[in-house]
Amino acid sequence: MVSCTNDPAYNRKQKEFLGEQLFHDTSLSEPPGQSCATCHALEKGFADIESRSVSEGAVKGLYSQRNAMTVSYSMFVPNLYYDEQEETYVGGLFWDGRSPSLQDQAGEPFLNPVEMGNLDRRMVVDKVKRTPYYSQIVQLYGDTENVDSIYTYITDALAVYQSSKQVCPFSSKFDAYKKGNYTLTPQEKLGLDVFQNKGLCAECHILERDVKARRTLFTDHTYDNLGIPKNPRNPHYCVPAEYFLLTSDSIDLGLGTIVGKEEENGKFRVPTLRNVELTAPYGHNGYFQTLEEIVHFYNVRDVSDEFPPAEYQVTVNKDELGDLKLTAEEEAALVAFMKMLTDGFTQPK
Repeated sequence: MVSCTNDPAYNRKQKEFLGEQLFHDTSLSEPPGQSCATCHALEKGFADIESRSVSEGAVKGLYSQRNAMTVSYSMFVPNLYYDEQEETYVGGLFWDGRSPSLQDQAGEPFLNPVEMGNLDRRMVVDKVKRTPYYSQIVQLYGDTENVDSIYTYITDALAVYQSSKQVCPFSSKFDAYKKGNYTLTPQEKLGLDVFQNKGLCAECHILERDVKARRTLFTDHTYDNLGIPKNPRNPHYCVPAEYFLLTSDSIDLGLGTIVGKEEENGKFRVPTLRNVELTAPYGHNGYFQTLEEIVHFYNVRDVSDEFPPAEYQVTVNKDELGDLKLTAEEEAALVAFMKMLTDGFTQPK
């Protein structure tokens, strides 16, 4: 049996609904108890529901090495490529760009031993077959016993959900401002000015409209080493050796490991700032607990002894952050501006 309609809009809506069920299903981990939404919750801007520096996996005591990056607006991240003109890597999903597409990304956590813990695709498919919504997969994609095909259907539905308006709503105060439906407060206006100019934020968190999204995504999808220190609270340091994913001296090499180039070591993808108010803690390892803290770090990293040295020091960006000479008022204004990027804004009556 195949889909009961040839209407693409209807089929997409049904796939979106199916993907949402898959996304929130806690029976699909091994052992059961963890879903995609555990680490990517709507109320947290699709980041970790408990705002942990690093999320615990389905197996107690196992942790990934990195902070759970929001999946919001991930549908607009391009495939990883090298920009010859700018001499930088662009795109790719996860902090290190290892996944080429939203659908590929959706299939990885199920099989990651420190995340959802399934041994293989068959284990995931067998669990999905036991769910009440499996009949929806058959109806939308067709009936087959091929494990790889069913797994593709699962990840396709998840990708459709992650491309939905619920995950990518563009409903922030900033969006209302761009439409002429909101007037900036004096502090927000100052924050926007600092963001564009003195703070150099817009060098990477660009304000230009994305070609695919037709809106501002607040990222250029490139990679950078911000000089973030090691996070002494990172629970990944304590996992058994067979699950340890860092170097022998506990350094995360990020993009460098994926592309096999030493000059890319310590670099991580520039995340969107949309919903950044909700997605604490910040940085690839969750070192910074608040927006105020990471903004202050950007401002004074190179002229203050408030922060430890970078986790990986060779490739640290010294040009666009570290000594911005922002005042306390300007730091606060930057935070106020970034809080404008939280979805769900409704105009007061």
